Amino acid sequence: MPFMQTSLSYFLTGIILLCPCSVYAIEPIPIVVTLPVLKSLTEKVGGRHVAVSSLITGLESEHTYTPRPSDVIAIKNARMLVKIGLGLETWIDSLIKNADRPNLLTITTSRDAPLIKGDPHIWLDPEIAKIITHHIVEGLSQLDPVRQEEYKNNETAFSLALDQLTAEMIEKVKGIQNPRIITHHLAWPYFAKRFGFIISGGIQTQVGSEPSAKRMVTLSQLMRREKISVILSEPQLNPKMPQILAEETGARVVILSPMPVAHTHTEDYLDFIRYNVETLVRALQK
Repeated sequence: MPFMQTSLSYFLTGIILLCPCSVYAIEPIPIVVTLPVLKSLTEKVGGRHVAVSSLITGLESEHTYTPRPSDVIAIKNARMLVKIGLGLETWIDSLIKNADRPNLLTITTSRDAPLIKGDPHIWLDPEIAKIITHHIVEGLSQLDPVRQEEYKNNETAFSLALDQLTAEMIEKVKGIQNPRIITHHLAWPYFAKRFGFIISGGIQTQVGSEPSAKRMVTLSQLMRREKISVILSEPQLNPKMPQILAEETGARVVILSPMPVAHTHTEDYLDFIRYNVETLVRALQK
């Protein structure tokens, strides 16, 4: 009997040692991202192998976000951090320093992306979202080389879905007689360029600034001249100025967010892009 118990113990130990499903292997990789859009993209390629938390919920401004003590704890426990870069997340370096994680694997997803001067909102172009996800896959493959092929396959599938969605949305915009809009915030050039909207002017000339009376008059005249019927604002911004401009010109204010999760059922990147394009198209067709 002791012999049988010993043999059984050796047998079970051998199974445990040979099994690739160790505790380390089956636990999702803890990842912190700066923005909810990066959470969606990381989950797209990482699937069940990642546990992603976003520092920003999507209802705050990415420019003026004030970090919380819980953010430091999240970074302490993370194995990878994903950010946009381009000076967008000015608050992230101090967080990493306070978390005492100087060697944390940090993925800057704007690397190699074609840029529009002064606009860091690169994720609003699905073509650039492909570049972002590629950098995320590189980071995941470095941390978890065993699943590298799975991450690459997920990237390929997502890329194909992006192509299909982009083509479909571009066709919708082509049917609009006048695709000109005024924007509240300097966040939409990538989005407009990809899908065929035309931004004729903006209320803000820089982040957080209020327009002068002269600028409001100039915008009002421009809107009448170009028959612009839509002002694009955001839930994170004060609605006062867009509303004044709308009352002056008879235009309508459309509220869209440059971040997923601000609107219902837009947590997924594909749903987020579809919602923004279709909502703007409907407004411009009225």
